Amino acid sequence: MALLPLHTENPNIRDVKKITEVLDTDGVIILPTDTIYAMACRLDSKKGIEHMCRVAGKKPEKVNFSLLCANLSHLSEFTAPLNKNVFRLMKNNLPGPFTFILDANKNVTKWFNSNKKTIGIRVPDNKIAQTIIGQCGVPLVVTTIHHEDEILAYMTDPVEIHDKFEHQVALVIDGGAGGNKPSTIIDCTAEEPILIRQGKGIINE
Repeated sequence: MALLPLHTENPNIRDVKKITEVLDTDGVIILPTDTIYAMACRLDSKKGIEHMCRVAGKKPEKVNFSLLCANLSHLSEFTAPLNKNVFRLMKNNLPGPFTFILDANKNVTKWFNSNKKTIGIRVPDNKIAQTIIGQCGVPLVVTTIHHEDEILAYMTDPVEIHDKFEHQVALVIDGGAGGNKPSTIIDCTAEEPILIRQGKGIINE
């Protein structure tokens, strides 16, 4: 497995194409986001999702997967119809370090091969992640990379991430030091949005 450095503001398109070739063949990668590093595969890669579950050591219904999207234009493909207030809230805060929990539709059940009722949606404010998603043409399924040290919580050094996961994923993208603060999570499945976790960023209502 390789450690591939990418420029944070101007990723080399040839390298991005190499990354998407890995993803297109059911590969799992680790990439930077606007919060912390995350493990990812294509949404339509059942083998990739199964592999991520094995790395996480959990069953699909037990892994907190989110979708990393380029924008909000394809939400109806994964979620139940949104009310206008929830859509406005998302539009006012994305791209940004926020995860919105929404009611999932039947496509999510099919993709994850489990009876998932909800799905987390993210639109990262990160040039590397956005470029990869754009090149793929589909959202990425992601889950966070945790540090073995409970105090540190998340792994921030791409070289350290590579050393730990080099035999478990196809590629680690070096986008510089990652953050150690996760996204803020807002549950939008109830009548009113509920703050589940305060992480990076302050929600703009």
